[in-house]
Amino acid sequence: MRLITLLAASAALLSVAPAKAADLSATAAALRDKALIDSTAWSVAESLTTEIGARPTGSPAMERARDWAAAKFAELGFTNIKVESYEAPSWLRGAESAEVVAPFPQKLHILGLGLSAPTPKGGLEAEIALFRTLEELKAQPPGALKGKIAVVTEKMIRAQDGSGYGAINAARTAGAAEASRRGAVAYLVRSLSTDDTRLPHTGGMRPWGDVTPIPAAALSTPDAELLEHMAERGRPVRVRLSMASSFTPKAPAWNISGEIRGSEAPDEVIVVGGHLDSWDPGTGAVDDAAGIAITTAAAKLIGELPHHPRRTIRVVMFGAEEQGGAGAAYAAAHKDELGRIVMVGESDEGAGAVWKVSLPKGSAGHPAMRAFASTLPAVKAYVEDAPARFGGADVFPMVAAGAPVADLHQDASRYFDLHHSADDTLDKIDPAELAQNVAVWAALLYTVADSDIDFRALAAGGGQ
Repeated sequence: MRLITLLAASAALLSVAPAKAADLSATAAALRDKALIDSTAWSVAESLTTEIGARPTGSPAMERARDWAAAKFAELGFTNIKVESYEAPSWLRGAESAEVVAPFPQKLHILGLGLSAPTPKGGLEAEIALFRTLEELKAQPPGALKGKIAVVTEKMIRAQDGSGYGAINAARTAGAAEASRRGAVAYLVRSLSTDDTRLPHTGGMRPWGDVTPIPAAALSTPDAELLEHMAERGRPVRVRLSMASSFTPKAPAWNISGEIRGSEAPDEVIVVGGHLDSWDPGTGAVDDAAGIAITTAAAKLIGELPHHPRRTIRVVMFGAEEQGGAGAAYAAAHKDELGRIVMVGESDEGAGAVWKVSLPKGSAGHPAMRAFASTLPAVKAYVEDAPARFGGADVFPMVAAGAPVADLHQDASRYFDLHHSADDTLDKIDPAELAQNVAVWAALLYTVADSDIDFRALAAGGGQ
């Protein structure tokens, strides 16, 4: 069996002859260069943010976004356009306010977190219990926070790879449940952000399970520090909250897709995209109109070639990433074609330039992937040694089911200044960096689509 596996992997490595690899490299480089001066991605992002704006799942704007997506695919020459419906959770924001009422009355800037409970009519007022980390809160015994508003002020570290976000993500996603378990009546968390403005950053929480839901909101980073300074004075700090919201566990949602159909093996499909939904404070520009625009523009450029590549490229605009549901729904709807999905990937890290690429396991040495890698130095990117593992929230259910995945890592140094906030607007996108993303995506998609590379066979052959 081991010999058979090695022979299969060897055959896969030889499946692109040197002349073909040279052709792939030349066309991929030409696509890269064209992408750098092409305005399609900017036009798509501008259209979505201007004509639709914020797009929370379950909102009327999301219905308009669904129709916008199908029309945009048609306008750009995609075929086999599909609108696939499913149900997903929908939490929608109402009026919100917060203020310190004692000992130093001041207004606070907050945004409710997805799945937050509303406050009672007229709001609630309570003393805060402040913790510098989530672990400090979790160290409190049951009942220790009874009647208090728990506050966690853990800071996020700025990092090019965005790793600072993952390091403290639980403070937002799980902190309110931990506070409720200990008797808290509400929860405030320092925004998962690297900015220094008074614009808070929202985001989702995990389902409550058997924990009593409580009001939960993100504080702007200066306001989190303001509460720290007040608490340091040793006097009880009382805060008043008023938060309204509505929640629907099963709201209509849609994944919209369009294809650049393959010329020789159209049933072999590369699935890429971004998410169409967004949170409500801004216009969902970097998160994730940019990802929608990048992958759509890359596929469109390939579709304009005189001859389509061998395999089909499918771009999906996933309709419920922020509050969850899109990826699982798509994987379930397409489970029968999983074996024919050649590769998946998602652009959902903003509009910063791609600086490194992680390829499917064992494939970096394949001639097609070497052809792709040869296009990257000109745009200041490279292929890293470690294989891709995640791909994005919307494609990961397919990855978990066995689909090969690529990760195109963007410079996230500034992304968390903007994401989930009122500052997530079109003016924050650098057109040149957006075009660089399209260049890298177009080169990768073309080399995979016009070769017969078999990522599964390469992974089975014991590659990295």
